[in-house]
Amino acid sequence: MTGLEHAHVSEEVPGEEGGCAEEDIWAAIAASRAWLDDHNGTAEPELGLRILKIVEEAGEAAAAWIGTVGQNPRKGVTHGRQDVADELGDVAFTALVAAASLGYDPRTLLTQVAAKVVARLPGPQQPLAPSGGLDGTSGDVGVPGA
Repeated sequence: MTGLEHAHVSEEVPGEEGGCAEEDIWAAIAASRAWLDDHNGTAEPELGLRILKIVEEAGEAAAAWIGTVGQNPRKGVTHGRQDVADELGDVAFTALVAAASLGYDPRTLLTQVAAKVVARLPGPQQPLAPSGGLDGTSGDVGVPGA
């Protein structure tokens, strides 16, 4: 039985009615790590490949953005912003699986990074808005010191 079979992960999509519970996200990260460990082992080269997988996913996000703006005249507009956001989600998830594979708790790491970034923001600190922006906007905000 693989790690993926051990975790119950909601099929609901965040942002839609009901959404995906946060615990389901952490369970999916743990299950993905367990599945990779079972199938590929945990030797240093494998861990390195998990880190390189982040770069592959980032390349897919970049390709989606190029497709969104139609930068390639031969292909034109091939993607939308949702495609880019989906690919960025893959980058984040893959990075958290890689961190877990190195033996770190992804929830703790993400909390520490968020605290570090918030501490570097200028002016009075505001809670992060659910939309991703600091002021309730669409989230098109730079991340100082990330």
